[in-house]
Amino acid sequence: MSNIILSLKKVGELEGEFYVPDYQRGYRWKEEVEMLLRDIIEIKENSNYCLQPIVVKKRGDKSFELIDGQQRLTTIFLIYNYMKRYLPDSHANFTITYETRADRRRFLETVDFGNLDVEVGNIDEYYIIEAAKVIVEWFDGRHENGHTVNATQTAIDIFTKLNKYIHVIWYEVDTDENSAKLFTRLNIGRIPLTNSELVRALFLSRNSGIDDNKQLEIAQQWDTIEKELRNDSLWFFITNERPDNYPTRIELIFNLMANKGKVKHDKFYTFYHFNDLVTQSENKSDIWYDVQRYYQRLKEWYENRELYHKIGYLIASGSKSMKELIDCSENATKSRFKESLDAYIAESINFDKDYCDLSYESKRDCTDIEKLLLLFNVETIRQKNDDTRRFQFDKHKQENWSLEHIHAQQSEGMNKREQWVQWLTLHKKSLARVDEEKHRDLIDELTVAINDENLRGETFAELFGKVTGVLSGNTNMEYLHSLSNMALLAQSDNSALSNSLFDVKRDMILEMDKNGDYIPECTRRVFLKYYTPSERNQMCFWSEDDREAYIDAMNQVLSLYLKSIDRAIVKGGETDEN
Repeated sequence: MSNIILSLKKVGELEGEFYVPDYQRGYRWKEEVEMLLRDIIEIKENSNYCLQPIVVKKRGDKSFELIDGQQRLTTIFLIYNYMKRYLPDSHANFTITYETRADRRRFLETVDFGNLDVEVGNIDEYYIIEAAKVIVEWFDGRHENGHTVNATQTAIDIFTKLNKYIHVIWYEVDTDENSAKLFTRLNIGRIPLTNSELVRALFLSRNSGIDDNKQLEIAQQWDTIEKELRNDSLWFFITNERPDNYPTRIELIFNLMANKGKVKHDKFYTFYHFNDLVTQSENKSDIWYDVQRYYQRLKEWYENRELYHKIGYLIASGSKSMKELIDCSENATKSRFKESLDAYIAESINFDKDYCDLSYESKRDCTDIEKLLLLFNVETIRQKNDDTRRFQFDKHKQENWSLEHIHAQQSEGMNKREQWVQWLTLHKKSLARVDEEKHRDLIDELTVAINDENLRGETFAELFGKVTGVLSGNTNMEYLHSLSNMALLAQSDNSALSNSLFDVKRDMILEMDKNGDYIPECTRRVFLKYYTPSERNQMCFWSEDDREAYIDAMNQVLSLYLKSIDRAIVKGGETDEN
């Protein structure tokens, strides 16, 4: 199916001649040399680690054109040669030759690490000498647990790890491959080989051991999975990660299967995981079947409306990882799995305090409030049992959401005249809407202030207090930072809007709705006064009646989970035993 040969080779097993063609620039590493040494020394014994792939094309017996990996191989060659000072048997089993300068091979092989203050003839030799200096300084200055490690011991450690634990990914392309174009893709275009490309090569390369017909079937199924994962609705159900971080979306499935989330330091951890599975399997196509089965389970959950909402919430809220849910579903009946999901959800909102005590002023409480409001929005849609409606996790995750006061009564972040003028202008309209005649004097004061080029903060603060007093419906301030005055809104840098009172924010929500912008369902309902009985409804204020109705609705929608943790249901500012 593919003419690629893919394998893992220990660094100490690399042998032959590597030929660097003239389409490549010369050696240019300096700071990267120390980074490579640190990476090598930090690898624990009896663990495996992959360096970046070495991309080659065969030229002859044990002779390869080096398409990608010149910088790493040159550095490794220098490290081996330096270690000869302490370990006479230490040497690289490969050579590096160059099309542009035939004498560069000899220069590389004869670097005198005891005398690096030498005159160089070109930029390539300069960087080789600079890399050699970094190697010497690193070996001489290595510390561990506060103590200096002698260079001999360091050489033993590095030599052991290069020969036992450090691998390169050997990626040998077909002899007909256009080397210069591939080099450009990997380097100039900065599109390196990815885990998914390498995993694909495990199944479709010449040395995979899978017959051509099965390889063709795998290739077609691979493309189908990739295409389906391009659906943002499916993608954001599975993960909170941005798809921009994935050159191919199928890599997410491989990362989940390999539990890559817990391993940050090894870029090729996922490839290593699948390489072990494939090489150890008697029937290598069975591994691909496991990939398909894993993906199909995720897709089935996505297509099941109940599971979509419950699993989607747990993932979106960070309460559970997809790996944890997959593990939970193993060997569990469908009903038992659903019971587990309900328990996880109940657990996620089992806070240390009652809802009425959650406060915006506490950073920890803000996290709990956001989680609670997310569940309220998700469950509101799920419980309608309308197959045409689903919570839009994709829309939700592609927007930056913040906790907003439904009715704000503070002026945080407003310290400029243009911010004051905008706030006064917005609320002047609200005063007129409530009762223009009754509030005529205050409206006139706002008009004067809006037109005052020398408007001062003291004047704005005084007007802010007057307007807030009128548009707050004369209610007390105790509820200001409570759950009953919180909703999810798109994050805004506009402090005048963030500090606006209910009526102004309602206008903003209505405008967003007209424009077709995504608004969380419960946020929309709050500003349309959906929860408040009509006989107690007044559209310009967020009153005590509104707050109580809001919490009542929350309790009703979340009652399944509240009962499961046997906790008090909050009603308004009091608690009634359920």
